[in-house]
Order: sequence, then C-alpha cells, then structure tokens
Amino acid sequence: MKPPILETRSYRMEPFSAADQHFVFKGLSHPDVIRFYGVSYDSFEAAAAQLEFYNVLEICETGSWWKIIDVSTGKPCGACGCNNFIPHHEKIEIGYWLLPAYQGRGIMQECLETMLTYISGRWKVHRIEAWVETGNEASRKLLQKCGFSEEGLLRDTEVKNGKRISLYVYAKILD
Repeated sequence: MKPPILETRSYRMEPFSAADQHFVFKGLSHPDVIRFYGVSYDSFEAAAAQLEFYNVLEICETGSWWKIIDVSTGKPCGACGCNNFIPHHEKIEIGYWLLPAYQGRGIMQECLETMLTYISGRWKVHRIEAWVETGNEASRKLLQKCGFSEEGLLRDTEVKNGKRISLYVYAKILD
C-alpha cells in the first residue's frame, strides 16, 4: 500500500517513485549526508537498490519512506521514513537525512512530528526506535526535541567503511 502524501506548514512529504533515483543518488552519495548515515551509493545504478528497498517496505507493509519537498521551491531536500515494523513487538524504526544546504534549519523536526503522528495511526506500535552514530550530535538533539529518550550506547556494534562504529539507541514509547 502506497503511503499518503503528508504535509507540514512548509514541506510536503511524498512517497518515493522510480523517478527519484537521481535525487536518492545525490543524497546518499554526498559525503556530508552519509557521514552519519548507514547507507551510501557510489553509482547512480546502485541507488536503484534504495528505491527497491522502499518499494518492498510498502509491499510487505513493514514501513514507508517519503521524499521531503520544500513547497516554496518545489525541490526535494531530504527523506524520512520508517522500517523494520515488527507486529509482535509493536515496534518500528525511523530514519532520515537532509541535503547539506537544508541541514540545521528545523526542517526535520517539522517533518518527523508529522511522520510520527502518521506512524501511530497506521501501525499498531508502542515503541518507535532510532539509532544514531556517535558524533551525530544534531540527530541526538533532534530526537530529544521529538520526545525520544536515549536508552544506551551499543559499542562497536556495526562496521562502516571498514571501521567499527557505535550507535546510540533512542526510543519513544507511545501510550
């Protein structure tokens, strides 16, 4: 099931389509975007895998992702979404990224608040999780502003670019 278009005061969030491959590659190959992001692509062709990931989420009903569009310019500026819905545990994970020119302007807080409202109505969830790489202070502050609590640090839990990385675990518990 395709997710609906979501709107905030200044941004429109639309489901991804095959036509968005250039934008996905632009974002997920940019050093300032992928520095703290777990997915990256080194070719336009490889970025098609991300669009396939979004499509599978929708088919399996385990998540949804949106491109974020600045309504004043009509240009896409980032993405946010959810994935890894586990019905039995009533939990889902969120993620997000913005092109560098749009970072630090409060855009993601506005979009996440709208997305979190959608998530709580779309899936039966009690827990919404986010995982943040050490060093990504902006993301940690964002999650706290959106009502997430830091639960701990998973030390050396993943390998990225041949190096071990640690991740903070954040969660928002819904009543």
